[in-house]
Amino acid sequence: MTYILALDQGTTSSRAILFGRDGGLERVVQKEFRQIFPRNGWVEHDPEEIWSSQIAVAREAVSKGAVSENGSSPDAVVGIGIANQRETVVVWDRRTGLPIYNAIVWQDRRTADACDRLRQEGKADLIQAKTGLVIDAYFSATKIQWILENVDGAKDRAEKGELACGTIDSWLMWKLTAGQLHITDPSNASRTMLFNLATGEWDDELLALFHVPLSMLPTIRSSSEVYGVSAKRVFDREIPIAGIAGDQQAALFGQNCRRHGMAKNTYGTGCFMLMNVGDKPQISKNHLLGTLAWKLGAQADSQFALEGSVFIAGAAVQWLRDGLGIIQSSGEVEALAASVADSGGIFLVPAFAGLGAPHWDAYARGTILGITRGTTKGHIARAALEGIAYQVADVLDAMQQDSGIAINELRVDGGASANNLLMQFQADVLQAPVVRPKVIETTALGAAFLAGLALGFWKDRSEIESIWKTDRVFEPQMNQGEVEHRRHRWRQALERAKEWEA
Repeated sequence: MTYILALDQGTTSSRAILFGRDGGLERVVQKEFRQIFPRNGWVEHDPEEIWSSQIAVAREAVSKGAVSENGSSPDAVVGIGIANQRETVVVWDRRTGLPIYNAIVWQDRRTADACDRLRQEGKADLIQAKTGLVIDAYFSATKIQWILENVDGAKDRAEKGELACGTIDSWLMWKLTAGQLHITDPSNASRTMLFNLATGEWDDELLALFHVPLSMLPTIRSSSEVYGVSAKRVFDREIPIAGIAGDQQAALFGQNCRRHGMAKNTYGTGCFMLMNVGDKPQISKNHLLGTLAWKLGAQADSQFALEGSVFIAGAAVQWLRDGLGIIQSSGEVEALAASVADSGGIFLVPAFAGLGAPHWDAYARGTILGITRGTTKGHIARAALEGIAYQVADVLDAMQQDSGIAINELRVDGGASANNLLMQFQADVLQAPVVRPKVIETTALGAAFLAGLALGFWKDRSEIESIWKTDRVFEPQMNQGEVEHRRHRWRQALERAKEWEA
């Protein structure tokens, strides 16, 4: 038996998953790493810790003698695919391979003021027309610019070609190949605010605007091709690396949303909804993002997507666990929320890092409304889950307006999609079926599919589509009038959370 190894490098943990030809999970290994909060609104990771956690789980997954349930030895890995947290950036020394600063995470808000200045200077339309993105601290360009301006000597070293930068896929590729490959794929490049959707290349005008030298940036390759092999010292043998995609585009691919109008939502640290809009980029009129979904092979076989990003989803449950201590593990939240019949009129807006699409308010902050003497931790837990679902519904409304397509189902994945209470409430507020696949690890599966296609592990997209299977469909049960009332109250809660720090 042979396998594809997917490296799923996320915001709070690094995972390695082995997939067989049937798309089934043969082995999953996961390791959490530190979240660093130097100041209010700042979020960082140690790049070396990202690497050490990722290579540790990868080695464990492919180690000899690791036996799967069917008795086979899962060390016959024929290729590697990478899915990664997007927008998070690393700048490192080309000679030593050492980072010059911590990775600045996608959640980080330190460059919100710089983004405000760009809007005031009238750059919003230019940036959206070229990149499909709205100006926000979420994206990579202002993070790179901040490092160059705030680390001693970094700007001069960058102009001399001594520094490299990239999103986490580029950092992992550099480390996997012992510095032989400095590359990225279009799905990750399209999240930097430096990539031109129309040309498929780094944009000179945007590089000048953000003062980022082209020499720092990785070469843009396809999302599915054989890039090279891992250095022998990494796994004691060379393994082809053949797929790269940002985590949400990987999930769209893993959910087989390959036709125009198909949509998925991933419930991770944040929530990310993507809709396939075909082979031409679409610029949103409703504060969503235009993004490149994937490019297959050397040909111009690209698909594009509309995306709505919710910054805080599963992170709200982590806050219940780590911040409030009302649960001991994230898995307890469903039972606690189910201990009450409803939220008791509580609305929790989890704007801990501002609000993403379609609101884009960097100064909003988390808010709990409707507390009474009868409020219990069960009500707060339920309101936290419902807050996730309401945010997703807001994004879906904007997406349907942009595309002109009424979505007839939403495919879901990610850790919180296993929460039946949340999925049922999501179907209720959407008034549409929510479809959960048998394999909810679709981010990793998408990375495996991309690598496997390039290597001939799977022969074509049709074979991949035949692998995808439904686990459960959640049909709406709440009446339309109740949904409208609750969403009206949600919008009122949103208004109270907005511009709190302004």
